Amino acid sequence: MDRRRGHSPCGAGTLSIAEIRTRWFAEGAERPSEEVLSELAEDRRGGVRDLVSRSRRRWQREEQALRRGRELLRHESPLWQRGLEFVAGVDEAGMGPLAGPVIAAAVILPPGFLLPGLDDSKVLTPRRREEFHAVLEGAAVGIGVGRAEPEEVDRLNIYQAGLLAMIRAVAALPVHPQHLLIDARRLHDLSIPQESLVGGDRRSASIAAASVVAKVTRDSIMREFHDLYPGYGFDRNKGYPTAEHRDAVRRLGRSPIHRQTFMSGAAHTLKSPDNLAPETV
Repeated sequence: MDRRRGHSPCGAGTLSIAEIRTRWFAEGAERPSEEVLSELAEDRRGGVRDLVSRSRRRWQREEQALRRGRELLRHESPLWQRGLEFVAGVDEAGMGPLAGPVIAAAVILPPGFLLPGLDDSKVLTPRRREEFHAVLEGAAVGIGVGRAEPEEVDRLNIYQAGLLAMIRAVAALPVHPQHLLIDARRLHDLSIPQESLVGGDRRSASIAAASVVAKVTRDSIMREFHDLYPGYGFDRNKGYPTAEHRDAVRRLGRSPIHRQTFMSGAAHTLKSPDNLAPETV
């Protein structure tokens, strides 16, 4: 563009910044060609150049998310191509906390389903997890949730309790899965064909979806427990052994949802109610 004469093949020179934004950069607008972008990037108005810069960064993020989404389907796609419609990803949340249940989820995505940005729940912000959870509730072929209570964690051990929650999640699916993709586990009690993927929540879209559902579900449960047992900060720490949580147990003792075996293992930092002075209970 010849800025001195205002020559503009795409007509940007005669448009206001608001008109340029509406025409090329508003939500739903068709992305401008590289020729138009190059011209706009040389516009003498800083606001126009800023629009181009910000939009290019956004498009780059979207393209990266799309590529990442396709990568996450590399385990599902061959199964779908074999005619297996009901492939369930299975994952759990809550193996490490001192309190609360283990929650597992099983999620069956529609064949070919692509959700850019979906990833292991641990790398997503709480807001993004909630957004993806809402999308999955509407788009998934089926979602099953299972839980293992703190008493079961104490009776079975945490590993077996996690397996139990996963089995219950699969059983809760509204359709029978034809194949399971499981995060680093094998469910030997189930006769369903299955594949264990170490780091599966970062390698499979179905497992990533299950990780999001399990995490969002468990966080909601822990917020409810906060209302029942205020003082432990369950709405913030979700039962994990933060400094706030450990201090609360020292002051208040164990709640009914604390895992007794986990508390015994942390005896050097936590005291049981029986060992606390009366005025601190």
